Amino acid sequence: MTAISPEEAARHREKMVKRKAVQDAEVAEKTREKGLLIVNTGPGKGKSTAAFGLMLRALGHGWKVGVVQFIKGNWETGERRAMERFSDLVEWHAMGEGFTWETQDKARDIAAASRAWDKAKELMARDDIRLVILDELNIALRYDYLPLDAVVATLAARRPDLHVVVTGRNAKPEMVAAADLVTEAGLVKHHFAAGVKAQEGIEF
Repeated sequence: MTAISPEEAARHREKMVKRKAVQDAEVAEKTREKGLLIVNTGPGKGKSTAAFGLMLRALGHGWKVGVVQFIKGNWETGERRAMERFSDLVEWHAMGEGFTWETQDKARDIAAASRAWDKAKELMARDDIRLVILDELNIALRYDYLPLDAVVATLAARRPDLHVVVTGRNAKPEMVAAADLVTEAGLVKHHFAAGVKAQEGIEF
């Protein structure tokens, strides 16, 4: 361990005292509470993973959570299996039929997205659910499976204390504008490019 001189320790302490005062003042200014519309988008990996991490935090506080998956089908994933242990708190609805290049049937994809959106509205209307995750909704909107204006309007009109997370790359500008928090996952490096396949516990 590097030795720290008394002078260096004193300078550091003085710096941190000032930093704490600024931080405390900033935190004290924030007094509002509201349900957030959170959008996880961008070309990088981890958008849904981040949403499920937030769900885990919510479960730690005993919240009820609703999940609707718009594109991902009814296949077994690690996150879905894990959430079965919280069946009293989590309602999980995988209502997609796979990515559009797999189904190759736009009418079928539109019908599946419409059913998923009906389920999402049903969950958002329930007073006992505090967090709703709309996984890959951005993809459904990108391909015009759902009417963008109606979806954004419904999200904006949700009850004041409901938190909603929307995931998927290529979030529409209207969705970004309506959101309280937008995080863009950047693609710096991806193992697929090196020929590494999707792996259990990492991708699903």
